[in-house]
Amino acid sequence: MHRSPRLAATALLGTALITLVPLAPAHARSLPTVGATAETAALYDDEAGGNANADDPAIWRNDADPGRSLVVATAKEGGLRVYGLDASLVQSLPAPAPATEDDAPGRFNNVDLLGGLRTPAGRTDVAVVSDRGNDRLRIYRIDPSQPGGPLKDVTDPAAAPVFSADQAEINEQRTVYGLATWQDRATGRSYALVSRRNTTDLALLELRPTAAGTVGYSLVRTLSLPSSFRLPDGTSWTPCGEPGELPQIEGMVVDPANGTLYAGQEDVGIWRLPAGLNGRPVLVDKVREYGVPRAYDPETEECTPGADPGFGGKRLAADVEGLTLLQESGGDGYLLASGQGDNSFALYDREVSEDNEYEGGFRVTAVSADLDGSEECDGAAVLDKPLGSRYPRGLLVVQDGHETSATGTEEGREATGFKFVDLGAVKDAADL
Repeated sequence: MHRSPRLAATALLGTALITLVPLAPAHARSLPTVGATAETAALYDDEAGGNANADDPAIWRNDADPGRSLVVATAKEGGLRVYGLDASLVQSLPAPAPATEDDAPGRFNNVDLLGGLRTPAGRTDVAVVSDRGNDRLRIYRIDPSQPGGPLKDVTDPAAAPVFSADQAEINEQRTVYGLATWQDRATGRSYALVSRRNTTDLALLELRPTAAGTVGYSLVRTLSLPSSFRLPDGTSWTPCGEPGELPQIEGMVVDPANGTLYAGQEDVGIWRLPAGLNGRPVLVDKVREYGVPRAYDPETEECTPGADPGFGGKRLAADVEGLTLLQESGGDGYLLASGQGDNSFALYDREVSEDNEYEGGFRVTAVSADLDGSEECDGAAVLDKPLGSRYPRGLLVVQDGHETSATGTEEGREATGFKFVDLGAVKDAADL
């Protein structure tokens, strides 16, 4: 979700307040569009709604019965949701309660899946979640033999905070944020990569099953991405933020074929680096706003942009979010990223040898008043495999940061949710 201070975009004319809404660039306006086939029930980030806020999805394929595959999705303080392919709710798991009434509650930010995790009892599929509220990972075993409750929490009770030294630091919420899982094909070891909120820090954690049947983790190494950048005109640029906050990373995905991590630095662009965090990061693409000077106003908590020097990219409107990998047979495929600022999705060639060349994009737009599109998309997940009769050509799930369907939403309450999109329709529209 967009965390940067809002851009100042208002003007006073007489006594009227006019909001200046810039048109999307011609590139974004000309993108092909697709519509969703289904959507989840609206989530509400208020007390009545359990402070549930849709964030990040993942798709688990039931190889024995693909039509009964599942979508696992985070709802922040609302915990974890599990949906069937018809977008109906299968299971709801709460986030942990706060340690005391003065402490931060559990807050599930991102989720990713790991197939065939080695455990003393055999291999198992798990969902790994970043609990931003507690600065920990939570791990859930996926058991399709339990149709009403396929996910079971198997987190090692001894699992320690990832970045924080104590509860006081946890309450400051510079905690685990973005997340991607990875299995090293050379060693068979399983990992989670996490980012740290309001910083540029990344951490590599090895997942460690225990004899008790739980799963813990240990820190392997950390790496920090840049927070300021040298521009072609010789000046230095730092993305605007509140005092003390650095340009954070959230969307992340690892290409299992070559162990390459793609990390979205929200106000900067997409980085490519080894998943082991032991190599040089390369900036694959920049957001359009890259290099634009902005001044932070503490009274309005807004960043006022200056003149654009023209050093930014052409495809992504900040924040860059929702990184996911469309893996085709034979090693082909695409890196998909959400451009939150103009409700678009960009596709890049999966091949590093092609320097992850831009291949096109699309937008998810409304089908009807009862089935809207995806706006301000945060998380996304894609699976290019048959999923029964509903999605024989695969599935794309995207977060909708502004749920506005005529049915299923309540007037006066801000709602979020997830849209299910036929991947075949995306491929046809984007000419993939």
